[in-house]
Amino acid sequence: MAETLTPSALTLKDIAREAGVSLATVDRVLHNRPGVRPDTVRRVKEAIERNSFQPHVAAAELARGRARRFAFVMPSGPNPFMQQIEAYLGEMAAWLSARRLSVEMVPTDVFDPSVLAASLEALSGPYDGVAVVALDHPGVRAAINDLVDAGAKVVTLVSDVPSSRRHHYVGIDNIAAGRTAGALIGRLVGGRSGKVAIVAGSQGLRDHAERIFGFNQVMASEFPGLDVLPVLEGRDEDDRSEQLLAQLLGRHADIVGLYNVGAGTQGVAKALNDRALNEAGRDKLVFVGHDVTALTRRLLLQGVMDAAISQNPGHEARAAVRVLLALARGEPILREQEKIRIDIVMRDNLP
Repeated sequence: MAETLTPSALTLKDIAREAGVSLATVDRVLHNRPGVRPDTVRRVKEAIERNSFQPHVAAAELARGRARRFAFVMPSGPNPFMQQIEAYLGEMAAWLSARRLSVEMVPTDVFDPSVLAASLEALSGPYDGVAVVALDHPGVRAAINDLVDAGAKVVTLVSDVPSSRRHHYVGIDNIAAGRTAGALIGRLVGGRSGKVAIVAGSQGLRDHAERIFGFNQVMASEFPGLDVLPVLEGRDEDDRSEQLLAQLLGRHADIVGLYNVGAGTQGVAKALNDRALNEAGRDKLVFVGHDVTALTRRLLLQGVMDAAISQNPGHEARAAVRVLLALARGEPILREQEKIRIDIVMRDNLP
């Protein structure tokens, strides 16, 4: 069941009510007409800014005669980064209202291609645009193409399906992110030889597959003394990731580095902590992961995690909505709506 995040569109009357003034006063402030006390001008402008209200935008959208609906197909389950994106979408309520837009969350098991494809197929018709965190699978590609054929604008978010007819991808360069992770682990290991573990959600997710590809490129070309082990697929689940990594650590005493490609970070950290308790005196394992959340922040401060490759969830949420809106209007997509940067975050430069 989709959850609507936006209220009804804001009007000048709403701004007047919130500022405690008449509609005529709001109009005078908007058009810089004289006769309004400075304190009243301040209250009206604060109400406008607080609600991100843009009357010329609202008027233009009202003239179109119909509100637009966007659906965001997001992973179900406790993925902190995805929850951050959803939270930012919720904070855009006033901006969306001014443009007569509604955004609805559609939580889905994105690791199951048949479930994800069915969720996408169910969106055909009522929605003007769909953003989806997508598994790269033939059934999912077909469902995306069907949505496009039905007239919906489709944007892939975080994880791409480039062979589909989706209109745009909003996310980071994941190959570059993986190469960055490889360079960090290789250098932080500091000349030691040994094995490196990789925990991913699924190699069927394009973002995870591309990160692993970039990581392996750097490992093979720059750090031949490090042997990369086969990828563990934890489905971004804490318990599964913990169990798989604990088993791997038990089989290989010479693991010196770990790359956590997606979520499941709590489970990964628990497996590492248990290993540290059981094998006191061993050199610390270098741990690099993704995204700055409350959990990864704590792990960085504790020294459990060495670095996080960060992408801005607020930027991704806003960019996805702006791109869908531009596509729906037939307008060009601006460069700043396309480019999502990555940052390297360590304990000493935590934002």
